[in-house]
Amino acid sequence: MTTFHVLGFPRVGAKRELKFAQERYWRKELDEQDLLDLAKALREKNWKHQADANADFVAVGDFTFYDHILDLQVATGAIPARFGFDSQNLTLDQYFQLARGNKEQFAIEMTKWFDTNYHYLVPEFQKTTEFKANPAHYVQQIREAKALGLKFKPVIVGPLTFLWLGKEKGEAFNRFDLLNKLVPVYVDILNALAAEGAEWIQIDEPALALDLPKEWVEAYKAVYATFAEKVNAKVLLATYFGSVAEHAELLKGLAVDGLHLDLIRAPEQLAVFEDYSKVLSAGVIDGRNIWRANLNKVLDVVEPLKAKLGDRLWIAPSCSLLHTPFDLSVETQLQAKNPALYSWLAFTLQKVDELRVIKTALEQGRAAVKAELDASQAAADARANSKEIHRPDVAARLASLPADADKRKSPFAERIKLQNAWLNLPLLPTTNIGSFPQTTEIRHARASFKKGDLSLADYEAAMKKEIEYVVRRQEELDLDVLVHGEAERNDMVEYFGELLDGFAFTKFGWVQSYGSRCVKPPVIYGDVVRPEPMTVRWSQYAQSLTQKVMKGMLTGPVTILQWSFVRNDIPRSTVCKQIGVALSDEVLDLEKAGIKVIQIDEPAIREGLPLKRSDWDAYLQWAGEAFRLSYMGVQDDTQIHTHMCYSEFNDILPAIAGLDADVITIETSRSDMELLTAFGDFKYPNDIGPGVYDIHSPRVPKAEEIEHLLRKALKVVPKERLWVNPDCGLKTRGWAETIAQLEVMVEVTKKLRAELA
Repeated sequence: MTTFHVLGFPRVGAKRELKFAQERYWRKELDEQDLLDLAKALREKNWKHQADANADFVAVGDFTFYDHILDLQVATGAIPARFGFDSQNLTLDQYFQLARGNKEQFAIEMTKWFDTNYHYLVPEFQKTTEFKANPAHYVQQIREAKALGLKFKPVIVGPLTFLWLGKEKGEAFNRFDLLNKLVPVYVDILNALAAEGAEWIQIDEPALALDLPKEWVEAYKAVYATFAEKVNAKVLLATYFGSVAEHAELLKGLAVDGLHLDLIRAPEQLAVFEDYSKVLSAGVIDGRNIWRANLNKVLDVVEPLKAKLGDRLWIAPSCSLLHTPFDLSVETQLQAKNPALYSWLAFTLQKVDELRVIKTALEQGRAAVKAELDASQAAADARANSKEIHRPDVAARLASLPADADKRKSPFAERIKLQNAWLNLPLLPTTNIGSFPQTTEIRHARASFKKGDLSLADYEAAMKKEIEYVVRRQEELDLDVLVHGEAERNDMVEYFGELLDGFAFTKFGWVQSYGSRCVKPPVIYGDVVRPEPMTVRWSQYAQSLTQKVMKGMLTGPVTILQWSFVRNDIPRSTVCKQIGVALSDEVLDLEKAGIKVIQIDEPAIREGLPLKRSDWDAYLQWAGEAFRLSYMGVQDDTQIHTHMCYSEFNDILPAIAGLDADVITIETSRSDMELLTAFGDFKYPNDIGPGVYDIHSPRVPKAEEIEHLLRKALKVVPKERLWVNPDCGLKTRGWAETIAQLEVMVEVTKKLRAELA
């Protein structure tokens, strides 16, 4: 027998049912019981898909209403004390307030989950933090699975990863010192799961793929020895997102009953663990990307393992499948438009079925699944030999770029004088990051246009009406550098992918970014080219409506790469540079059209960092080059902005400065300008716009809150180089709160200008 299991499943539903129900609940259009009932139905569907594919365990506890790390904060009693909530009796409304903020408290900080585009809510630990077990979240899901007669495996993030992902708040201390208080609470939680009949518990420790301090690594021995002694269930320790080969000696001796390895991200580590003496879970199907596996090649890896390990071999995806869309079979439009590409893809349900085929082949031989293996091989061969993917002109253009193609003509100190001369902006210039609210009218017009119910002329007229509305509201607010609001854009990456060659799109390929926010990543399957201008006419139209400066808005090459499903047949660095060169054509066309302030957003540059520091320099070199290529050839008086959010930049500030953007805007409000201090200490050389309020919350900030943040900013950034802006784009907000928020921002800015003049 070969055990087949998954590490986690998408949570939002095949058609984003959870997202829409959550948002209706927040608008008070849906009552709590209806939301709970829908969530229960989604969990049951997920489990049924796993069981129908002959999985030996269904994953439970992985479902969440917002974020699995927030659930763990509740389960361990570690919710932020500043909210004043009781973690043992937390209501659903209070749970959402932790994630979204309320009138009194800002939301828990968000940041990227390792190097993915999923955001988790960062635990806030204090020296006085006391933990208390509340396993209800996990117990409830176990009981539901048991009621359906399913064999289950609870999933929970481990204590060391949980602590590592948090931040110290208040009085200075080391959060590692909380471990001894946290472990007994974990024992209580795990035993509660065991008492419900859990034979195996999956404890995720992806932090092992990072460069952990020595004391953290050594702590694994004592923590898991405690679990082995005191927990009445078997433990599968799950690692993923990178190699843990350097910890092989530790892991082989660890007091656990099994170990999961990510053999997609780090296939080379298998050689170190082939002699592992316990259960070895092989992550052989990609949980992060949408390419169909070559099942014969997978079997070439796992058949020898099966011969060595026998029943101790488990097979699984590389990580949780929450990073992949739900079901390829509903993509009938893609299948009709590009049947070859369709045949190369696999979403969550297809990946689960690939594991079914592998399990069957291991137990009954390849002949038992010959048809499936032949189809898999045919798809792999067709993709490898496709002439649609490779464009010689793209390779030739990259190869012929001059050595200094990614360098500005003059240094910043000279450029900024030319830019300031024509911009003529006041002290502390105000701007918005890019998007304004995507209203029901905008979404309806876009949907009607895509369905063919609205003509191109009528659609463009509707978008122009929205753009004019945005421009007029910004003028009334007296913002200094305006944006057109991006009414015509569905998503900051998808929009550009639709206009670039080498990209394809799904209709239902949604993945969760955070909470109810879902994104539909493009599929980069071929060489990238910009066939025609993408944004110029929209920016030109917006500029025609106002005498104020209009900022052009583009998404940068690294972010387009990171937020897409990327081809895996050439290096990511090559794909990124292709995108950068394609974007440079757009930048130069904007410049020719009179749009001489251009923002190239790169919120994903940090998340692209390899997990191991030893690999950082190579990544930062090609990522920086790709970004600079995106504005190659611009004049010195053209001002290049970039925006980055929800990332820590302290340890890569030289690389951020090396992007040589004239203005960088960053998210800082949730962290109380903590990030800006690092920019000040580094003496960041160019202009900076730290976000002064959190756009992910509907609350209107108080004037004193924004003033507090700006005064902190003025202590580390010279007033001549400080910009004022929200944390991020305003796409997800409503107009009433947007106007109210920006009014406070402008009011405080004008007060400080008068004081500083």
